[in-house]
Parts: sequence; C-alpha cells; structure tokens
Amino acid sequence: MSIESDINFGWVKTAAVSPKVHLANVPANVREIGEAMNRAAAQGAAIVVFPELALTGASCGDLFFQTTLSDEVEKGLAGLAKLTANLDVTAIVGAPVRIRQRLYNCAVVLSGGDIRGAVPKSHLTSAERRWFVPAGDLPVVEAELGGIKKPVPVGTDLIFEDKFFGKCAFGIEIGEDLCVAEPPSGKLALAGASIIFNLSARNAVVGKTCFCREQVKMQSARCLAAYVYAGAGTGESTTDFVYAGECFVSQNGELLAESKRFSSETELVFAQLDVDLLAQRRRTNANFIAGTRNDFRRVHFVLSSTHTDFGATVFGKISNSPFVPAESGSRDNVCGEAFEIQVAGLMRRLTHTRAKNVVFGISGGLDSTLAILVVKEVFARLGLDMSGIHGYSLPGPGTSDRTRKNALDLMTRLGIEAKEISIVPAVMQHLSDIGHPQDCFDAAYENAQARERTQILMDLANRFGGFVVGTGDLSEAALGWCTFNGDQMSMYHVNIGVPKTLIRHIIAWVAKEKGDAAIAQTLQDIIDTPISPELKPPSESGEIVQKTEDLVGPYELHDFFIYHFCGNAFSPKKILCLAENAFAGTYDETTIRKWLAVFLRRFFSQQFKRSACPDGPKVLDIGLSPRGDWIMPSDAESAMWIADVGL
Repeated sequence: MSIESDINFGWVKTAAVSPKVHLANVPANVREIGEAMNRAAAQGAAIVVFPELALTGASCGDLFFQTTLSDEVEKGLAGLAKLTANLDVTAIVGAPVRIRQRLYNCAVVLSGGDIRGAVPKSHLTSAERRWFVPAGDLPVVEAELGGIKKPVPVGTDLIFEDKFFGKCAFGIEIGEDLCVAEPPSGKLALAGASIIFNLSARNAVVGKTCFCREQVKMQSARCLAAYVYAGAGTGESTTDFVYAGECFVSQNGELLAESKRFSSETELVFAQLDVDLLAQRRRTNANFIAGTRNDFRRVHFVLSSTHTDFGATVFGKISNSPFVPAESGSRDNVCGEAFEIQVAGLMRRLTHTRAKNVVFGISGGLDSTLAILVVKEVFARLGLDMSGIHGYSLPGPGTSDRTRKNALDLMTRLGIEAKEISIVPAVMQHLSDIGHPQDCFDAAYENAQARERTQILMDLANRFGGFVVGTGDLSEAALGWCTFNGDQMSMYHVNIGVPKTLIRHIIAWVAKEKGDAAIAQTLQDIIDTPISPELKPPSESGEIVQKTEDLVGPYELHDFFIYHFCGNAFSPKKILCLAENAFAGTYDETTIRKWLAVFLRRFFSQQFKRSACPDGPKVLDIGLSPRGDWIMPSDAESAMWIADVGL
C-alpha cells in the first residue's frame, strides 16, 4: 500500500530533545542521544531533532580543533545512523563536521540506517567564526560523512522529503539563522518544506526565552509551516554562560509544545504536526504560491505508514470548541474583539447610509440578543438618539411565554421601547388565503411565520427611514437553517460572521462587562434557553417543543465541522476521526457520523441561500460570504463527501 493513500491524514509526530550533554565526550553523548531516540520512537515520534553541536557539546571552545574530537564525531555519526535502521525514526543531530579540512557547524540527518545529508550553519556569531566556516564557503555539494564511503548531499539548498508522502518535507536552519533579516527558513518554506527544524545553542539571559518563543511562533506563521526548535541545556559549560535547554514546537503561529527549562536531565517534548493542514493553507495563499522556489535539491527518506495512516493515534486532546478558546483570558479577548468588529461594521454602515433608525426582531433567543447588544453599543458610540432603535417582539403560534418575556424584558432593561406585534392573525389569514390547513405544521406553516416577520420589519424600516438589522449567524448560514426571503434577508447581517458556539460567550462577556445585575439576569436566562425557531405550537404547559438541535444536530458538532471543513479543507473521514477524539465521552462514532452526513448534505444543498445573503462583517478567519470567502456553485453535489464517511 502506498503511504500517500486515501487513509492518510497528514499527521507527523515530532520530538524536540534537549539531551544531557557530556562536554567533549562523544561516546557518552552518543549514548544519551541514542537513549533519547529510543524514547522518542517508543512514543511514536517520526522525526526527532537534537540541539546544535549536540554530539560534542556546543561550548567545547578550542577543543573543536582537536583531531581526536573530530575522529570520534565521525564514529558517533556512523553509530547513530545504524541505530535508525531498527528504530523507525528519522533523527537530526547537531555535530561539528570536517569537509575538505574545514570545520562546519552542521545538522546531520540520519534515517533508515544511513546518513541522508547535512546542512551547515549559514550565519555564525563572531565567536563561532574562530572554529567554523559559514555555509556560504562550502566548496562541495556532496561529502563523505561518518566514515561512510558514500557521498551524501551537503548544503543549505536541501529539502528532506518523504519518498511516498510528499507533503512531509522538512528544511533545517541552525541557531542564529533564525535571527537574521532573511532567515533561510523563508526560502525553505517556499521550496516546499512544511516543517522547519532549528538546532540551537543559545545561552540564557533574562527575557530571551520569551523573545525566542515569539520568534518561533511568528516564523512558523510567516512560513505557513511547523517550526520545531531544540536548544542546548544541561551539561554545557557554565564558564561564562548558562544554557536553558528550551524546546518549542509551533505550527502556523500556534505554540503546540514547550519544554521545561533548566532541567538537570534530558528533556523531550512531542507535538503532532498536521502537514495536510499546512499544505491546504499554502494552496489558498496567493502570495505564498507566487513566491514558490524550484532551486532546491530533494533528499528522500521514508516514514513508516504507522506514523501517518488511519490507525495512527491522534496525539493529545483535540479541542471540541475550535472557535472558542478554552482559557478564560483568551476567550474574553476573542469575545471582546469579535464584538468590536461587529460594532465597527454596523457603525460604518449607519454612517454611510446616514440612517438614524434601525429595525430588528427580538425573539428572546441568542442571535437577536447579540444583535440588540451590538445596536445599542453602536448608537451610544455614534451619539444617536436611542429612540431610533426599533426592536419588536413578533410572537407567533410557536412563541413560548419564556422567550416572549425575555424579549420584552431585555428591551426594557436596555432602555429601548419594548414594542410587540403579534403575527398570529396575519399568518392564519395567509394560510387561509393559500388554502393551507392551519393544523398542518409543515414547512409552509413554519416559513409563513418567518416571512411574515420579515415583511413587517422591512415595512417598518421603510416607515422609519431606516434599515433592518439581520440576526442570523454563521452556523445557521452554513446549515441553511433559515427561511429564504424570511430571516435569511435583511439590509445588514450583523451576526453573519459569528458561529453559534461563540455567541453564547460573547453575550456572557457583555453581561460581565456591563455590570448591570438586572440585564445580566435576563441575558443568562436567554443563554440557558433551548435553541429553537419556535415555529410550532408549544406544549400545553407552555414549554418549547421544537428544539433546533434535536432536528438539525448539536451546534457544537456543526461548528466543529464548519471549522475543519471550511477552514481546513479536511476530508470528512479526517473530520470524523478528529471529532471522535474531541467529543469522546459525549458523542459516539455513530452519532458523529450521522450529524456529519447531515452537515454535508445541508451545506451543499443550501448554498443558494448563502449566494443571496446580505452584507455583513467577517469576524473570524472563516467566513461564508459569496463575495469572496466561500465561492461555490449552488448545484454542486455532495456525493463524494458523503461517500467518504461511508454513508
């Protein structure tokens, strides 16, 4: 079976190691590195990287000139290369390497029992130039390393690429290479390296770790790559410096793993990289595509299918709420920024149209609640008369007492005149006019209510010389869970960029920020109310009987699907695997598969509604506007995607 088959998900588990160093004792360092390679392989790592000059220690000084040291390095590289024959791991080891009687600070790649190649350091510190020659002065493109009489590629123009799984390709830079104006990693990424490894031996000073961490994160974002950094630590000389042994793994700007610093023992950190995701990011980035380079040499190695196939265990816990940060501080920042984007969008539209009146329906549900909070903030910032906010409760045959009360209470407590127009008489008259039985609760019965509400709001907007603010959200747009020419329509769709799972948190954030107990009480009850379109009559006791998530599926699942289908372009099979990890203990595989199929069918079949959606602000990286964010024909077929999950 080819490794790059239909069951490949593009996961590559890596390890960054800061080993305990025995300064100038190569055999002892070989043992330490070998043990770390064994530990990394035992935990499923496909590629493991060690620090700069790890085979000798980076602080050997003039001992680098010693023939004895260089000879032992040759033996050590040969021994470690042999170790990879049985370990099913590719190792990248820092070592001083002799080439044409010159000494180079190199990263040596070992895989499948062989030395695959070496990358010398390009940018040396002034101190390093005492012992090493920079890569720019390398006189050859091949050299015999480790005493093996078979030349291997050497140079800074090397991309190490899996023979069968081309998306797994890596490049290498060393230490200060990252710190120059144009780091080699930029060119490596444009040449196809989805992973950048940095072997470093930076000394520790106050503030440097934070700076280095941010450097790694930002470079991974610039390169649309994963960046794996391994720093020298315990065992290095403390004559003038201390080495912290810091290791970082970042992917596309997100820190995935970080080691313990100043440890007295070997430290390993693991991260599962998603090279499939990185490939998708690059495919959709015009600037990245425009800069593609073809002047690099490819050096092939082979990862076992156990590292990338369907049976590979997902490393770590996948977030089940990708739109909502788990950490409260980050979550508050996201909520605050999302709210600001919504407010700024509506402010600009009001200023442009010179409108001083807006109209919208208040249902007592999440979406209309967020809309009224945004509108109130906009009017306050623009200094507009609050009487220009026209919120209407529009109870129909399915409206419950709870949501009706919350709608009216919210308007009152926000200082907005609470207005109400019952749509029951108009809907009943309309159903009678078209000959529809009033006890037949089908799509016509439901949609007549949504369209009646929209008609009233549009006419009121004309009456007041304003416009209708839409309340529907990103999740509803993805599922087409809206009535065409009903709640699907407005003059400005203020919530269209916000997924349902985030809306709850934004409302809670506003409640906390405003500090008004009465408003907070109403907002909390709205948050706790079951999500419902309320288009069918409530129970005899007045309870909501039509619950959206019973009909279309849990929004936490659908938002997960939206994030990975629209944002990451993952296959349904991969999304299913991720969801099983993320929602373990909450939903079983059968349930996830069922709602994933529902999502796919609805997403494809409901594009026509999105194609006609009103203007509205993009809030997150993922958007569904047909004017640029999501361009798809309304008659595209979902068959291949449905088949991918076996349905």
